[in-house]
Amino acid sequence: MLNAVGQAQNILLLGGSSEIGLGIVKEFLSRGAARVILAGRIKEDHLDAAAEEVRSAGASAVELVEFDALDTDSHPAVIEKAASFGDIDVAIVAFGVMGDQEKIWQDHKMAVVSSEINYTAYVSFGVLLGEQLKSQGHGHIVAMSSVAGQKIRRSNFTYGSAKAGVDGFYTQLGVALEDHGVNVLVVRPGQVRTKLSAHVKEAPFTVDVPEVGEAVVDAVVKRKKYLYVHPIFELVTLVLQHIPAPIMKRLPI
Repeated sequence: MLNAVGQAQNILLLGGSSEIGLGIVKEFLSRGAARVILAGRIKEDHLDAAAEEVRSAGASAVELVEFDALDTDSHPAVIEKAASFGDIDVAIVAFGVMGDQEKIWQDHKMAVVSSEINYTAYVSFGVLLGEQLKSQGHGHIVAMSSVAGQKIRRSNFTYGSAKAGVDGFYTQLGVALEDHGVNVLVVRPGQVRTKLSAHVKEAPFTVDVPEVGEAVVDAVVKRKKYLYVHPIFELVTLVLQHIPAPIMKRLPI
């Protein structure tokens, strides 16, 4: 179980090569050694390299589990395998794709694949994790949403709409599980400095991965239900939600 300072025994990262996900895992490890289960496409996602990162960060053991976000029929076996190492104290759901947003909304196949990875697979694992942690009677689920899902914009509406769905699903999953000893934290980051965002013009209030990791672990320990990283985005999204559509579509965002 997770103790008062954020030390866990078993941590599952769905999206084992995610820079943000690994940043959260490393912050947990800074508070005490734990077994880390990295789930993803082992070869394609270079999980061996990710495993070395978390070993160096203090993991007591590292396990690799193969999973394909698009193959929802295989997802129950992924959670079963992860749970075979012991109760899952923290499950971080942090996989996804961005892609060329202008191409995606005009390409049927790309749009469907993007939505299946960024939304359907999140629901699939959310249901399975809910069942597992409910049966344990304890545990934390950390779901990576985005401020993009708080106010869907023309510039990335396929991605934003998926994140809006993720946000809504996991928020209410938390409500459904709160009487069973399980807490769900929905994380809404803005832009984060990662390898994937290196080519993108930096937006205001961009944060580094360690900042996200520290904020997330602190929020988990405090059993918060949602978290904005950077905190200013809670106010920004509140303002954006009240801007009329004719004005919103003229804004350069």
